[in-house]
Amino acid sequence: MERGLFWLPLLAIFFWLAWQGSQEYQKVEAYRVWAEQFERSKYDIYAVLGQKGDNITWGKPTVKGPIQLETFSLLDIQNINLLVDGKIVDVENIPDKGRTVELEFLFPEPSNSVKIPFTEIPLATEWGKYLQSALQSLHS
Repeated sequence: MERGLFWLPLLAIFFWLAWQGSQEYQKVEAYRVWAEQFERSKYDIYAVLGQKGDNITWGKPTVKGPIQLETFSLLDIQNINLLVDGKIVDVENIPDKGRTVELEFLFPEPSNSVKIPFTEIPLATEWGKYLQSALQSLHS
């Protein structure tokens, strides 16, 4: 009897982990279908991001597909910043760690920006460099 009571919580944890894995798999599959329309895209637990031409679309991943989608044009962007823990970071000298990582897209209007969260600093840096070069080629 005591052994059964010992294994019961472990069995519950196993089923919870299996359910969590199933949910994440469904999110990734929904993202995969959504991302087919873009030239370049990224998925992580915080946000999905897709680029098609000059347009950037981003939103929150769910098992039924991305929600809260927003689209903006790189033509409307004034600058792109990499933020780690809320501070602007030089993409050539990135920190090893950070609690929050975001790409900030600044519009010409004061106090108007879009912040897209990332889970990893190197991934955000790669996207930041790529989009910054695309932005510079559009404005030149």
